[in-house]
Amino acid sequence: MISTGKSWQGALELEVSLDRPLPGGTAGSLTVRALAYTDLVGTPAPGEALLLNVSALARGLGTGGYALVVGPASPGTVLPPDPAVGPGHLVKARYTPLQTMVLGVDEQESPHHATLADADSLDGMPVVVADLHSALPAVVAGIRHAATAEGRDPSGLKVAYVMTDGGALPAAFSRTIAALRETGWLATCVTVGQAYGGDLEAVTVHTGLLAARHVAGCDVAVVAQGPGNLGTGTRWGYSGVAAGEAVNAAAALSGRPVASLRVSGADPRDRHLGVSHHSVTAYQRVALAPADVPVAVPTADVEDLPAWGAPLTHRIQEQAAALTTARHTRVDVAADTTLLDTLRTSPAGLRTMGRGLDADPASFVTAAVAGIHAHQLATHAGTATA
Repeated sequence: MISTGKSWQGALELEVSLDRPLPGGTAGSLTVRALAYTDLVGTPAPGEALLLNVSALARGLGTGGYALVVGPASPGTVLPPDPAVGPGHLVKARYTPLQTMVLGVDEQESPHHATLADADSLDGMPVVVADLHSALPAVVAGIRHAATAEGRDPSGLKVAYVMTDGGALPAAFSRTIAALRETGWLATCVTVGQAYGGDLEAVTVHTGLLAARHVAGCDVAVVAQGPGNLGTGTRWGYSGVAAGEAVNAAAALSGRPVASLRVSGADPRDRHLGVSHHSVTAYQRVALAPADVPVAVPTADVEDLPAWGAPLTHRIQEQAAALTTARHTRVDVAADTTLLDTLRTSPAGLRTMGRGLDADPASFVTAAVAGIHAHQLATHAGTATA
């Protein structure tokens, strides 16, 4: 190991020197970035030898652009102490070498077990469902934008992030979560399924949503996978298909599902241009319960942006109309440059598929209008807890 870099809760960036080139004959420098989950492998010091997993790095995967520290390779290096035997028997990342045991908010040893034992309703809480992790800060920005526009305190609504396990499993991998939590944009993170490391741990999306409402006292929940979605270029072979199941979960628990569309005006692949085919499959084929589908209606100054344009608006509106003919309700939401200004205030970087706000504004604006609609549902339908 050469040096340390940025750190956030549970994670530390490192600069490391490899002892041999990456697998596959990849040329280039032997110096790479690595990521250590400090709760699992401790805090490495310069000069230490480390055992690294470089599989994703060697394949050039964007989200997996780190070597991951498996553990120290230097004799005598002190690892973090084993966790004390205590309450909690939920095993996540189950039966892998780095499985971790946590206290689930819903299990018998939890102080919240009695609260959740018979909990069966979200009391109409809006639940924004998104495909990509990159939608999270934009959705929250939309909630805050709507509050400010109505003269309300932008932190007046408590927002929970329910992180599913379609992407990264450790919540510590996400600098977005860390930034939103540190600045108060998120009230809590609930990790469900095999995902772990949130403020609350839950077995399923259902108990994660119930915990967000009845334990954390949140007014709005955002459900999305962690960083790093998996896709294969096929209709069904992608991790975001779970977005449709999250719509069903929210509806089954008497919440208000809000289906955030995955949109791009810059993706070179036709299947992702405008409304992604992933949203069509998840919401039209998998989601069996009705949901509101917010669609951005850009004002002229937004539509005039080089990365937007009238043809993109027309394409998105046509695709959204086809998606909402059956069970879902299309909700048109005005989007002007003040919404872009709010998005620029996000404490978490806005990037999706390697593109930022200016390169692909339609992606983030579409996620933000889902947040605007969720704010309206929470405040005008009387579901806010404040």
